[in-house]
Amino acid sequence: MEDLSPRPGDLEPIETASRDEISALQLERLKWSLNHAYANSPFYRKKFDDHGVHPDDLKTLADLAKFPFTVKTDLRDNYPFGMFAVPREQIMRIHASSGTTGKPTVVGYTRNDIEMWADMGARSIRASGGRAGDIVHVAYGYGLFTGGLGAHYAAEKLGCTVVPVSGGMTERQVTLITDFKPRVIMVTPSYMLSILDEFHRQGIDPRDSSLAAGIFGAEPWTNAMRGEIEEAFDMHAVDIYGLSEVMGPGVANECVETKDGLHIWEDHFYPEIINPETGDPVADGEMGELVFTTLTKEGLPIIRYRTRDLTRLLPGTARSMRRMEKITGRSDDMMILRGVNVFPTQIEEQILKCAGLAPHFQVELTRDGRMDQMIVHCEATNAAAGEEARRASARELAHHIKSVVGVSTRITVHSPGGAPRSEGKARRVVDNRPKS
Repeated sequence: MEDLSPRPGDLEPIETASRDEISALQLERLKWSLNHAYANSPFYRKKFDDHGVHPDDLKTLADLAKFPFTVKTDLRDNYPFGMFAVPREQIMRIHASSGTTGKPTVVGYTRNDIEMWADMGARSIRASGGRAGDIVHVAYGYGLFTGGLGAHYAAEKLGCTVVPVSGGMTERQVTLITDFKPRVIMVTPSYMLSILDEFHRQGIDPRDSSLAAGIFGAEPWTNAMRGEIEEAFDMHAVDIYGLSEVMGPGVANECVETKDGLHIWEDHFYPEIINPETGDPVADGEMGELVFTTLTKEGLPIIRYRTRDLTRLLPGTARSMRRMEKITGRSDDMMILRGVNVFPTQIEEQILKCAGLAPHFQVELTRDGRMDQMIVHCEATNAAAGEEARRASARELAHHIKSVVGVSTRITVHSPGGAPRSEGKARRVVDNRPKS
């Protein structure tokens, strides 16, 4: 593989600053962020007041633990614009992600927020081995999802040529990669495997492609998948992390020269790891739930957002900023299937639309070859227990889930009483995917 390590002068000074310098900047910016949220967001003013804290209570970085958490339901409860901390007219762009109900979680960005996001995305692409002048093939979805436009603006900010393909049309993806000769591709890792299959279908050796670096995010992926992609394309496969509530792709990124965890861009995002049961902070190096506070966001400042992602913080290596390990799981039941967030409650809502189905179900996650699959096990009502009626109910449910949730699923409709049951709290999700 090509050596994509940074050249002298490539890095920003903050990327190699001392921990003391980083911490001092974080404290200064954290004080600003807390005051901005308290002064301009009625939601945060009430939340802080109810919790008995004030921005002036922050004297050290450790004092952040005194402040209350923000959770996804806060964004849904304040739908659409109740979390904004600037007048709506100052919001230059709106993105949204799916939640457990029909209402999305809405985020807004000022002009400065968009610039900061592009800067962090450009830093991430550069950390992955991309350089100004490269052609970047963006196969993340465009629209309300932050992936496509986040990658697009980041690549342009770095000075790259962007091919805004979006997702789908796999045959065309291979044609454009072959003809345009991009050096970098930004895409979900599972869809990259579909692109690989299409290379083989067309009889094209993927190792002959121009791709030197792939920047993969939006869903968990394993080092085994990294190895397969790197071997197949003779390219580097690098992990990117982000979530719309905090910003979008570019909150953290692996460095291509080490690939040893994702460096968090700590000059804009302050990370904590907490015990998911107690909410208490844990020391660096201990496993727990990842929590983020934004340090510079204007439109939607986020204070101690519980991501539900499980990881741990590690010292910096290729950069001074701390690393987070690859996400190992979640502290809730949310599933990420081919880049789409899926909650069991969303599946339940679609089952309840089907007159022939009883409200008992379990979701099974499997891996068919290299692709994650979701199987919904449910059961027929007594009135629709016949074989033909069950097939019709399966087709109806698959249609509802695809239309509303956005993923294709396999449906198994069991006879009445045949869906898996649990004693006590229902075990809605069974993950039978290989762990390595």
